[in-house]
Amino acid sequence: MAVFTPLDAAEVQAFLNGFDLGPLTELQGIASGIENTNYFVTTTRGRFVLTLFERLNAEQLPFYLQLMHHLAAHAIPVPDPMADRDGRILHQLKGKPAALVTRLPGHSELQPRTTHCAQIGTCLARMHLAARGFPLQQANLRGLAWQQQTIPLVLPHLGMEQRTLLQDELAHQTALAASPAFAQLPRSAVHADLFRDNALFEDGRLSGVFDWYFAGSDTWVFDLAVALNDWCIDLPSGALDAARSKALLDAYQHVRPLQATESALLPDALRAAALRFWTSRLADFHLPRDAHLLKAHDPAHFERVLRQRVRAVNHGASLIA
Repeated sequence: MAVFTPLDAAEVQAFLNGFDLGPLTELQGIASGIENTNYFVTTTRGRFVLTLFERLNAEQLPFYLQLMHHLAAHAIPVPDPMADRDGRILHQLKGKPAALVTRLPGHSELQPRTTHCAQIGTCLARMHLAARGFPLQQANLRGLAWQQQTIPLVLPHLGMEQRTLLQDELAHQTALAASPAFAQLPRSAVHADLFRDNALFEDGRLSGVFDWYFAGSDTWVFDLAVALNDWCIDLPSGALDAARSKALLDAYQHVRPLQATESALLPDALRAAALRFWTSRLADFHLPRDAHLLKAHDPAHFERVLRQRVRAVNHGASLIA
């Protein structure tokens, strides 16, 4: 989340006049994140998050908003889009698509322990099972096709070793995606960005998973790998912490056991997840957009993670003890 499009209280109050949510009492821009303009909005009747979409268009957005509403209806703790007096959940503000969703309680656990990782594993499995009944389909907009388009744009900014790593891993993932084993993997709409700063805890219990605007139709094992690569990471080395990884995987499999093909391809999914986020951070760093409040992420982190994942596989080491 970030602020690319400034809003003042009068503009937001005019927007709120289309809802039955009471008058605005507080407005606060959100600096974290990199894709959309976001504000905390408090009214006399509740707390919400207002998002103006800077890249996604009105044709793409029903997938995300209806997915959140679908999951909320299945008791998954996610933000629920607010309908205006005409029943619409997709709105417009300052000429851009907009959504107003419920603000979840709690705070992010930026130094997660095994108890937090276990709750994420349980919730992720429940989300995957609930998403089986979601009828809409939309490609992961940061998936392999996007990487194939983006990596050539960032290569001129990189050194030889980085270019080689990016190109070799892209070739590996491209070949894997065309394989019969990959075609067998279960899939549905997935979060695809379940980092520790996209989940909230209150009194030690998971209270919500938010920021669904990178969601897309993809494999469940990729979604699991994204979570493992963040929640269970040893930051200095990029390796997976064994205790946290076991806690997350055991909790996930207690709800939904992995298929044999998923277990076999988990090391590749961990590499795919590292490649995806290294590519996006390289693009944000070398091909930036203007924003009034924007905190860019360090690309070097996921370069380190990808190198560790590839090295572990090449040496026959178990990625997860």
